[in-house]
Amino acid sequence: MSHSTAVQSLGHAAPPSRRRRPIVLRVARTLTPLLWIGPSIALIGFAVGWPVYSMFRTSFLKVSSFGLVEGGNGGANFTKLFNEPQFASIIERSVIWVVSVVVITTVISLGLAQMFHKRFPGRRITRWALIAPWAASVLMTAIVFKWMLSPTSGLINVVGHHLGLVGSLDRADPLGVASTSFPWLIIVAIFVSLPFTTYAILAGHNSIPGGLYEAAAVDGASKWRAYWSITLPLLRPAIVVATLINIMNVFNNFPIIWAMTHGQPGYSTATTTVFMYILKGSDIGESAAMSVINFGIVAIFTAVFLKVSGWKTEVE
Repeated sequence: MSHSTAVQSLGHAAPPSRRRRPIVLRVARTLTPLLWIGPSIALIGFAVGWPVYSMFRTSFLKVSSFGLVEGGNGGANFTKLFNEPQFASIIERSVIWVVSVVVITTVISLGLAQMFHKRFPGRRITRWALIAPWAASVLMTAIVFKWMLSPTSGLINVVGHHLGLVGSLDRADPLGVASTSFPWLIIVAIFVSLPFTTYAILAGHNSIPGGLYEAAAVDGASKWRAYWSITLPLLRPAIVVATLINIMNVFNNFPIIWAMTHGQPGYSTATTTVFMYILKGSDIGESAAMSVINFGIVAIFTAVFLKVSGWKTEVE
């Protein structure tokens, strides 16, 4: 290479500072969002990450009833938990609790959302009425239902007695019998879950273009055909979100069961969340082990539902 050619090539080469500038800009653009989401990430780490770490750590410790750590305990807490006579039945009941409440709530909410999407006299009032169970405290709602199911003076029992559905009021105790107490808890949980699920699906209804139904009508599709071929597929994102949130809320629901039955009679109405709270009074380490199992069950529920629902197709 001649001297003149070398000089020309050096003259056309960009200065090092100019070559570095695009890299600096790309790094700055990448890190800039952290200035906005950084506080949220820190809050999540403090409010969620640390309790989860503490939960896992405590499950392997020996903790006194006064909360004093007496040293490591290995897997003894889990061994003791798995050897509890009622452990298997509580796990089974928790699965029934979540599946029944979430499925029935979703089915009823589909009908309510379809109804509220149509125009009819008093629609605004009925929509407001639906919000009431959602706006009220879950604990307060559970206590009200407990009063209504009171053996001698509860509204539900008294009305049922007059209709011939309930026998002697002195013997009628829906929350005191294992065969009726758990179904009533499921009914209350559905009642509490309906508003959110219905409004989530109703929002999905409002996002469906009306022109699709007009085109379906021109093609001769019936209302049922249009619902199954247009409405349900386009409601899928709303149903997935509402169901996922319901799975986590229902599984971790504590106020309804505790306020109405305390998990009794025996452990016939106790779910894993209630059982975890009961264990806390006698063995904090075993209670922490139950918390870890709860965490795993919720993760499995969520993963299975996302797999079955095909959520990736909605994201793509």
